Amino acid sequence: MLDLYRTIMDSDRNPLNALPRAQRFQIMVVLSLMWTSIFCAAAGAWFWYGELLFAHVLFALGFAFTGATFHSASKLATYRDHPSADGTARYDDVWGA
Repeated sequence: MLDLYRTIMDSDRNPLNALPRAQRFQIMVVLSLMWTSIFCAAAGAWFWYGELLFAHVLFALGFAFTGATFHSASKLATYRDHPSADGTARYDDVWGA
């Protein structure tokens, strides 16, 4: 169970690891806000409407959005994948990243 948790929540192990740290953080924050909103809306829908359908649709949309984000990040080629033609260092390379 811990390995499954780390696969999703650890940005060094999930498919976002190809991105720079700042972009990984930004995407993980957006995903966390999305999941917090889903859980809050699902809890609110339970008390107001008593319908489970609304919560299930939110979960399905959340899983689809997270999966699409991870899938597109794993295929993404960044500027680090294409070295400069003149051999100069990239910005991140200058700072040792």
